[in-house]
Amino acid sequence: MRYKALTPSTQAESGRYLMHIISNIALISINETLFFQLISFLIFLFIINRIMFRPLQSVMDNRKNHMDKIQTDTVDAIKELESLTQKLKAQESKARREALEIKRKVEESGSRQAAQIFAASKKEIETLKEKAEMEVKAEIAEARKHLQKESQALAVTVMEKLLDRRLAP
Repeated sequence: MRYKALTPSTQAESGRYLMHIISNIALISINETLFFQLISFLIFLFIINRIMFRPLQSVMDNRKNHMDKIQTDTVDAIKELESLTQKLKAQESKARREALEIKRKVEESGSRQAAQIFAASKKEIETLKEKAEMEVKAEIAEARKHLQKESQALAVTVMEKLLDRRLAP
């Protein structure tokens, strides 16, 4: 398709043609049907409002309220969780301190008992040592007596053999 250059005469023709199209396009003519259409449209809006928009708005409001409730419940649950976490940490800290205190007391008690047992053992060892020393001294004294008797008897026997005679006791 070829385009023609617009000349003043073709421009005038196209302008008249355009005017004719615009005057025929009038979609709304003002007469009694306009009022009927307007009333029908208002009735349609009223019915649509009742049937569709109000229930839809109600559902949207219910959802919004439900979402708000869920959000506040979530915030409350988070606050409660934080509170319980703080309480749990405090209880854990308290339990650790108490456990450390009990451990320290048990260690001190154990140390005291160990010292007491050690002292009692040392005392018992000393007692046994003294008793053993006394027994050894007694045995040594007895052995000396016995040795002295034997040495005297042996000396007498040796002298008698050397002298070939019997000595008077």
